[in-house]
Formats: sequence, structure tokens, C-alpha cells
Amino acid sequence: MMKVRFASLLFAALASFSLAVCAAEPPKSDAVKPVAAQVASAVVNLNTADAATLQRELAGIGETKAQAIVAYREQHGNFASVDELLEVKGIGEATLAKNRDKLSVN
Repeated sequence: MMKVRFASLLFAALASFSLAVCAAEPPKSDAVKPVAAQVASAVVNLNTADAATLQRELAGIGETKAQAIVAYREQHGNFASVDELLEVKGIGEATLAKNRDKLSVN
């Protein structure tokens, strides 16, 4: 009789433990990123992006600076390097540093 009661208690404990484990939220994986995170990491080509794209994709770039980048490109030709962005009025080292990994000139 004692063995049956012990077995029943053991079964109940194991069953409740397995329910708790199954109900737990699975660990979050870095392999699956939200779409917004994927979009935010898009590379922006300084030689082809329009002002709206520059404004949307780059940190610290509003409408005025985005238009200044496009105007600089139209006046001076394509950017030879990402560092040339410093020649655009209103763009400083801090803004370039925040966006360097997102920028290309290819």
C-alpha cells in the first residue's frame, strides 16, 4: 500500500514538473530578429540614396541634413569615401561615427 501511494505521489510530482517545464517560455534566440531590426541595419549608399532614405535610415539625420547630403552629391559628384560625408555642412564626427557601419559609397 505504501509503495502504491509513493508511486502515485512520484507520478504526480513528475507530471506537474513536466507541465511547468513545457509551459515555460522558450529562450529568446538572436538568430531570429524582428523585421524592424533587419531594416535598421540596412546599408545606405551615399551615392544613390534619396533624401527620404537618408533621413529614415541614418541616426541624427533629419530632413535638412538629408537634403544637404543630396545637394552636396549633385554639386560635387559621387562620394569617393564615407569620410567625405564630413564635408557636408552640418555633418560632424559624431554623426559619422553613429552611422559609419550603415554607410557605403559602392
